Amino acid sequence: MSNIVRTLVSAGTLLLAAPALAQAAAPPAPAYATLKGNAAAGEKVFAQCRACHVTDKGVNRVGPSLHGIIGRKSGSVAGFKYSKANQSANVVWTEENLYRYLENPRKFIPGTTMAFAGLRNPQQRADVIAYLRQFK
Repeated sequence: MSNIVRTLVSAGTLLLAAPALAQAAAPPAPAYATLKGNAAAGEKVFAQCRACHVTDKGVNRVGPSLHGIIGRKSGSVAGFKYSKANQSANVVWTEENLYRYLENPRKFIPGTTMAFAGLRNPQQRADVIAYLRQFK
């Protein structure tokens, strides 16, 4: 094989690999502290959550009530049957932890039974947290 062909093959290989390299080098999501959540926008995003969760105090559905979620320990809502993973996670739902959890619940708490795949959009996560912050 000539040097020119080797160079073209190498260049072609690099070009074919470029999309995978670009995907792997995607910038990380912004830190929660850098985002300003909007409760009104969060209420609209929360519509996805309503199939399983409500913000009414003491009302559990498929998922536990999210009333007072901020500052609460994981797996601690009375009357709700949690997965063993959630019961033993020992997570306090700070806004930062919620931000990370909402991105990918199964990655944050492996073994959780929460079926929701997550909110990939960082601003939507911040907005949902701003919405939930109202229910103390």
